[in-house]
Amino acid sequence: MQFFILFVSLFMMSGLVLGASSDLPKRKSGLWEIRMSNPAVKGVQAMQQCIDEKTDDLMKNRTVKQSCSKNEMRREADKWVAESICQFDGSTAKTRAVFTGKFDSAYKADIKSAYEPPLRGMRESSAVIEAKWLGACKPGQSPGDILIPRMPNTNEMRKGAPK
Repeated sequence: MQFFILFVSLFMMSGLVLGASSDLPKRKSGLWEIRMSNPAVKGVQAMQQCIDEKTDDLMKNRTVKQSCSKNEMRREADKWVAESICQFDGSTAKTRAVFTGKFDSAYKADIKSAYEPPLRGMRESSAVIEAKWLGACKPGQSPGDILIPRMPNTNEMRKGAPK
C-alpha cells in the first residue's frame, strides 16, 4: 500500500508540473501505458490511462488547483523543465521534472522531489516515468480511466465521491 501512495503522489506531482504550461504539447488521445521506476521500490510499476483531449486537460486543471507557490514550465532545447513548490498532504513538496520525447507517441520524465517536513517518513523521492501511446482505448474504457494492476478502476473508486 505504501508503494501505491508513493506512485499516486509522484503521478500527481508530474501532473502538477505538466499543468504549469498551456504551451506544453498535448498527449495523443487513446490508451497510454505509464511505467514508473523508483529506487525505493524494486521493479517497474505500470498503469494504463485512457485519455482524450478533454480529460487530459481536466486532469491538468484539477491538479493545478493544489496549493502551489511556484508552478513553472519552460522549454530548454529539446526538453521541458518543470519546477513546482506545492503543499501536499501536510508537507511542502519541491519538485523538479525534466521531460523528453514526443507527447504524441512516447515521453520520459525524470522527477525529483524533496519534502519538508518529510512526507510519510520520506525526505526526498525520485522516479523515472516512461509513457508510450498504445493505440485506441480498450472496449469498455472511458476517457479518464486509470487502470493499475490489482487495483479498482479509478473512475469506479470516484463514483459517489464528493466533487
